[in-house]
Amino acid sequence: MASSSGPAGTPFDAPPFPGRALSQPQRAADAPARPEHPDREPPYLDLARLEDRARRLLPADVADYYAGGAESETTLAEAPAAWRAWRLRPRVLRGIATAQLGTSLLGSEVATPIGVAPWAYQAMAHPEGERATAAGAAAAGALMTVSTSASCALEEVAAVAPASPSWFQLYRLHSPAHTDDLARRAGDAGYRALVLTADLPVLGRRRRDLVHDFALPAGLRLANHPADGSAGPPAWSPPWTFDDIGRFADLSGLPVVVKGVLRGDDAAQCVAAGADAVWVSTHGGRQVDPAVSSASALPEVVEAVGGPDGVEVYADGGIRHGSDVLVALALGATAVFLGRPTVWGLATGAADGVASVLTGLSEELAHTMVLCGVPDVGSVPRDLVVPVR
Repeated sequence: MASSSGPAGTPFDAPPFPGRALSQPQRAADAPARPEHPDREPPYLDLARLEDRARRLLPADVADYYAGGAESETTLAEAPAAWRAWRLRPRVLRGIATAQLGTSLLGSEVATPIGVAPWAYQAMAHPEGERATAAGAAAAGALMTVSTSASCALEEVAAVAPASPSWFQLYRLHSPAHTDDLARRAGDAGYRALVLTADLPVLGRRRRDLVHDFALPAGLRLANHPADGSAGPPAWSPPWTFDDIGRFADLSGLPVVVKGVLRGDDAAQCVAAGADAVWVSTHGGRQVDPAVSSASALPEVVEAVGGPDGVEVYADGGIRHGSDVLVALALGATAVFLGRPTVWGLATGAADGVASVLTGLSEELAHTMVLCGVPDVGSVPRDLVVPVR
């Protein structure tokens, strides 16, 4: 059963990655080349060890809420291996000693193409919740996506690091009037984009939650829910369609990203309806199961809407290594987003833990780019990867 009060994810007593000094906040435009000392091996980022530490701190039902997937969890299990189904083809003698990670996402400068995916109820992982995640993302120069189901009000999270870009993710969870109001508030609060999660017409069947009879801890704040505490759209609430993309853009005054796209034809329709970017995602394997992996769907989506004259395409799902990020960039992604690794970082080390995960993976990416003769994230060639035969 769920705990009666939010678990105390106490700060860890030593950095999860020995020897790491956290990067200071910096703008991508003037971020230094990474690694700064190419002759020094970066610390090893052990995400499996980090998850083990987080599980020791969290109640079992909360840890499984974050870690679990839908149905047989096939999609969840296959996600990391799908990025490993590609092989890098390093280039040599290119005169590359450092790699630049700075890039632009819908016009916002970031220091790394690795951002934070939206995930709910972060106060279950650490009392500071989304505020700590926002501080950690800002310290790493990364973009954060804030969930509708956050433990902190969207305005509170935006105020933590107002100069650091963040996006607000919108679910169809409430009445149309309340959802529309959230979109307007996101625009007023300074978010840079609105992320419509399109793959949740109904909640996936998550067996670990059923086994635990999972319930949110008593007293957990649901800051973006209606004041009366109601949850779930009314029976008469119409499901979203492509027409809602333009409507939410008008309401918020923000560019719209559609998240949960796994098909090229869907991506093309999203863009035709006004989407400024599409996000390839399986929702962490928590919705349709078994579904095609993000790594497998990404090339088709990029071919449909990406490229030099297309829109930006993002991806998440099972990314655990810097080389996974490089594969995604070679397949046409502009950026990738992390979910569970940042959960474990938050649970074990609050803002510092989140920053350690993001900077650690960014350092891995930069190191691999140098080894592959790639100078910056904007010039990763498609022929850098081939599928495993």
